[in-house]
Amino acid sequence: MFERAGCIWCARWNAEIAPAYDRTDVGNRAALRRVDVAKPLPEDLKAVGPVVYTPTFVLVQAGKEIGRIEGFSDEAFFYGYLDRLLEKLEPAR
Repeated sequence: MFERAGCIWCARWNAEIAPAYDRTDVGNRAALRRVDVAKPLPEDLKAVGPVVYTPTFVLVQAGKEIGRIEGFSDEAFFYGYLDRLLEKLEPAR
């Protein structure tokens, strides 16, 4: 999750989704990592394309960007798009 201080949509996601996310099947498949866009990009995320909007959720596998969700409007939107992204993942070996 790419986020920024003062982002109202990040705050909504944190209030509506974050409390239960880690306890969901989806949360277990796609662990959440928070990245502050005001700080330098971590080395292991250099292959991720530019992030313009917050929040932006980027699904990464083996250092490669699989897809992203830009913005947040509600739970159905978020989980619907995330389910589609998860379908693109390579099976665990």
